[in-house]
Amino acid sequence: MANVDIRTCGINLDRWYVVARSTEVKDKPIAVNLWHQEIVLYRDETGQIQALEDRCPHRQVKLSSGRIVNDDLECAYHGWRFDLEGNCVTVPYLAANQKLPSCKIRNYPAWELDGFIWLFPGEKHLANSILPMGVPEWEHLNYIATVSVIECKGHYSYLIENLMDMYHGHLHDNYQAWASAELKDLYSDDDRVDAHYEAQSYYKIDKIWSISQLFFPGLRRLHPEPLDVSYIYPHWVSTLGQDFKIYCLFCPVNETYTRAYLIQFTSLNAFWRLHKLPVWFRRFVKDSLFGSAQKMLDGLVHQDVEMIEQEQLARLNRPELRNYELNPTIASVQRLIRQHA
Repeated sequence: MANVDIRTCGINLDRWYVVARSTEVKDKPIAVNLWHQEIVLYRDETGQIQALEDRCPHRQVKLSSGRIVNDDLECAYHGWRFDLEGNCVTVPYLAANQKLPSCKIRNYPAWELDGFIWLFPGEKHLANSILPMGVPEWEHLNYIATVSVIECKGHYSYLIENLMDMYHGHLHDNYQAWASAELKDLYSDDDRVDAHYEAQSYYKIDKIWSISQLFFPGLRRLHPEPLDVSYIYPHWVSTLGQDFKIYCLFCPVNETYTRAYLIQFTSLNAFWRLHKLPVWFRRFVKDSLFGSAQKMLDGLVHQDVEMIEQEQLARLNRPELRNYELNPTIASVQRLIRQHA
């Protein structure tokens, strides 16, 4: 297993992956890609998410180019329709003496949870026994969310290594949330790697006015905070002190392309007076501040992606070159990836 090339490892298909935000799937089918599988998502008449193989077996064109008719997915080319299970149920020009073709396309378990569409690409009978990680802070009134989409021309292992390695903080300049990270503890098992760092945080969200630190770098002051990062296969979660929690939800596309959703939550738990206000007002505050850290989060993503894509390009151009890694967290991450792949 140690000899398996980490940069070509596949994914464990028997896990839930995030393929879209809930708001992306409306009244038209959309195309998504998850590890060499082309999939079409759409909502049925009840608003439930449906997921089918994005392929019409008639001429192999994409069903995502078609439309939804009474819960069936209609191909744009010849009008063949497929039901929720992937069965062909209509051919418009079928003659009276002809039977419907027996062709069937795959349907996938899909779950709309915490603002995202989770998809299970593996064995369907396992889907109910393996739960998606979830993002419980998404609906919680005490957490303000910002979402950044990661589109990265690199293997997913590069991205998870970047997220687990807190020694690259100086890369991020004015977007930096932490400094002087020091690895204190490392734990791993068959499903996760947990790394505990002690770091200096640039943020302290303890008063109403302190939220302005998200917008004005000059107000930030370094102070010690615990920094915990976890690779809970196949996703990532991090906490910085009591104020911030960040998730990265993965959708590996292929060996050289990764899509992911990075979600940062700023906690309002320190504001006890806010908790006594009416729920409608707290919901208004949460919704009004959505995306308040967008510039910072997008800046972090841009800088990280630039480095990851350089790593991938170097690997493709000079595969004989060896990396010299000093952080034991990375070795644990690579073992977990190889194990699941």
